[in-house]
Amino acid sequence: MNNVCIVSLGCAKNLTDSEIMLAKLNSHGYTLTNDESKAEIIVVNTCCFIDSAKQESIDTILDVAKNKTEGKLKYLIVAGCMGERYGKEILDELPEVDAVCGTGDFDDICSVIDKAVKKRDIYIKGCMAAPLECDERIIATPPYTAYLKIAEGCDNKCTYCVIPSIRGKYRSRKIENVISEAEKLVNNGVKEIILIAQDTSSYGIDLYGEPCLGKLLTELCKLDKLHWLRVHYLYPEKINEELLNVFSSEDKLLNYFDIPIQHISDSVLKRMGRKTKGSDIRKVISSIREKCPDSVIRTSLITGFPGETDDNFTEMIEFLREYKLERVGVFPFSCEEGTPAAKLDNQIDEDIKNERFQRLSEIIYEVSEEQNESVLGKQVKVLVEGKDNVLKMYYGRTYGDSIDVDPKVFFKSDKLIHPGEFVDIRITDYIDCDLVGDIID
Repeated sequence: MNNVCIVSLGCAKNLTDSEIMLAKLNSHGYTLTNDESKAEIIVVNTCCFIDSAKQESIDTILDVAKNKTEGKLKYLIVAGCMGERYGKEILDELPEVDAVCGTGDFDDICSVIDKAVKKRDIYIKGCMAAPLECDERIIATPPYTAYLKIAEGCDNKCTYCVIPSIRGKYRSRKIENVISEAEKLVNNGVKEIILIAQDTSSYGIDLYGEPCLGKLLTELCKLDKLHWLRVHYLYPEKINEELLNVFSSEDKLLNYFDIPIQHISDSVLKRMGRKTKGSDIRKVISSIREKCPDSVIRTSLITGFPGETDDNFTEMIEFLREYKLERVGVFPFSCEEGTPAAKLDNQIDEDIKNERFQRLSEIIYEVSEEQNESVLGKQVKVLVEGKDNVLKMYYGRTYGDSIDVDPKVFFKSDKLIHPGEFVDIRITDYIDCDLVGDIID
């Protein structure tokens, strides 16, 4: 029994955990496969951030379990966030599962499998306070792009969020460990590194007594073979002039600001347990655009939070129309058990949540169309990702587009272009949120 498959769900942070598990399994002699029907052991690395993520995890587990009768599957392991949060319940309610391990045990996956083989119904819950090491990974993203996790856990106390309970307190990795891993990545052909953590802007506070993200970014930009450095998940209250000076001065550091603001109304932000007011958020956005005029700002918004009034919602619409953020994701509030927000008064009816979600989505689309109109005729640099054989067009991303979450640029070329190459494109059209252009020889 040797063939193992990992099914990774959820965020990029979860994916890096899966990459570490892949390397551990490979070093212990397991044969890795992407074909579930040929796998004798399948590990489902789950997410449970919101209800839809939990449902996807459950559906995936049940779907994978069919391989016990239709394929070669002998052992099904559930790992990750859902394993951490609902470990015993999973074993009690899903007899298809042979073992469960939490977020503190993904790097010990081989031991978990060994125990599952010897005895069914294994539940292992490890230490979420363990220091982070520079573990080997097998990169699951395209070879030219890789995520690099710089911290684990979260110390923010947002009332709607379960992350601290399933990922533990905030723990930064040492600067030298991060640099060492980045060097390995670029030496293996990675051109774009994406820094991730639950809150990258808090990097270093726990280890060094002060925020050290700016210092880390400066050191990473010294890597000769690195082309693009992208940062995800910057909290607005920690974006200051010193950090913006680093963004504006380092050519390899992309002016792509992923800032989860969640709302703009002071009263809603307060109930969310956020550390900023609407005026703080507006000031940060203005500072970014003043210091980095070519900046692209990505954010996430929650609508239908308990107590959100019509006036609160209108304020969010007016904010979007005024500030025209380039990349916006909106989500109806998900009432998560065990969170303070689940106990708040004035819970919003689901129909109202969805109605507001649809309205915000329309505003976001209108803003996107305006922005696409504004780039017609302009030249952009594109990191090529592949070719759509149906459209017979290549596609890729600009500095303002992160992998898997943002729009793409489509273009035609008579010459062969390989994924990972950079090309210059003149934008001529757009379709929905995606851009279309011609290659500049």
